[in-house]
Amino acid sequence: MNAANTEVVLRLENIHKSFAGVEVLRGIDLEVHAHEVVALIGASGSGKSTLLRTVNQLERVDDGQVWLQGVDISDPAIRVDQVRARIGVVFQQFNLFPHLSVLDNVTLALRHVLGTPRSEADARGRDLLERIGLAAHAKSFPERLSGGQQQRVAIARAIATNPELLLLDEITSALDPELVGEVLDLVRQLKGEGTTIVMATHEMAFARDVADRVVFLDAGVIAEQGTPTQLFTAPRTERARTFLSRFTG
Repeated sequence: MNAANTEVVLRLENIHKSFAGVEVLRGIDLEVHAHEVVALIGASGSGKSTLLRTVNQLERVDDGQVWLQGVDISDPAIRVDQVRARIGVVFQQFNLFPHLSVLDNVTLALRHVLGTPRSEADARGRDLLERIGLAAHAKSFPERLSGGQQQRVAIARAIATNPELLLLDEITSALDPELVGEVLDLVRQLKGEGTTIVMATHEMAFARDVADRVVFLDAGVIAEQGTPTQLFTAPRTERARTFLSRFTG
């Protein structure tokens, strides 16, 4: 995609974040355009998950600004619940409510955050479950589903409100290898539909094949970024070459 000709959905400016005196993010600048899929890669502890959590305001930045569609959502006066209604998030763990049915999990934000009437929310939820091949499990509880099925439900829940941005945080890390493919296929489908996605991932082949841009984080800074072809075949920095050599040989 030609990002230069599309609107900026997310802009991060000089993002800093520390925990117990340890600086985890050290001046991150990043723009994400509409319909773009950006993959964050890097070693564990490089700051990928923390960066996503600052976007969704699960972690407040120490310095810098987070802009969503031109609105500074890092402003302390902003209503966090309204921000989160505009951003879908899926974590490593499925985080489904065990006491709610699959359908109720998917429609929860529609009903309680957006105030969508139950009948309308249920229709939307059933449509999403149909799309991900789980319509027959609408009344089931999460414990009856496989890990891959639960993660697909979590993704359906995240997109139920038609968010402006979808954040995916290592969504296959907790899955058995044979279940990874079904979840990544759903992400491919969302990309095909034009969803704007920022995803932290260790799935290098997936990042190479699906992302429009790959961002390599190292010790809390963006060490390098570029197209998958550029980054995976001709990384410019020694640190990126060393990291990627483990996956490309």
